[in-house]
Amino acid sequence: MFGISCVRQHTIFQPLGQQCDSLIKNEQGNHMKIEDQHQAAVTGATHILLTHAHFDHIADVVRLSKELNVPLVGQYDLMGWLEESEGLSIVGFNKGGTVTLGDVAVTMVNAVHSSTTRTENGLQAMGSECGFMIEAEGRTIYVSGDTDVMADMELFNDLHEPEIGILACGGHFTMDMRRAAYAANKFFNFTTIIPCHYRTFPILEQSAQVLIDEVPSARVIEPEVMVPFTL
Repeated sequence: MFGISCVRQHTIFQPLGQQCDSLIKNEQGNHMKIEDQHQAAVTGATHILLTHAHFDHIADVVRLSKELNVPLVGQYDLMGWLEESEGLSIVGFNKGGTVTLGDVAVTMVNAVHSSTTRTENGLQAMGSECGFMIEAEGRTIYVSGDTDVMADMELFNDLHEPEIGILACGGHFTMDMRRAAYAANKFFNFTTIIPCHYRTFPILEQSAQVLIDEVPSARVIEPEVMVPFTL
């Protein structure tokens, strides 16, 4: 059995399985809707995977890494900064590289976005945006990170053949639902798609219905906070 729990609606998920218990951290930085379930949301996480440095994605990572005593995993330069500035345990690697986290293999892949964070010296470029291919129990999840559609996705599918796609598709900052549907139909053969980076504030798309309608070959699961589902 392989399942996923949505911890926050922006884009933070915890894959649930005997061999896949990393926290894919891609969060809005706002409080969970159900505050008293915070501990349940993060219990069992062994690693935190970061896609880039924007505030809505790293807002709680220092606290969570220390609270859970787990390492951060992500792009080498961003990890180096977090290690030096916060004293955190990190696993830094780069695009095309694969790291083994227990019985889970994580490969970093390209994304098209940006990666900055605000420091005492102002807004600073911090590493590079990325996505992940997470392989466990003979199955592969593609985590797009914040990105637009890109031709690289065809290569990702050739190399990894992901069954499950967690796609940022709220528009404005990332591809929207229609562009995500285009990517899914043209480049991938997903059996399941989990939309993310939407519904969390008004400027983003509020429904995945376009994605549902335009990718009939895949099951599209609109996640709800703290409601696990089995894949």
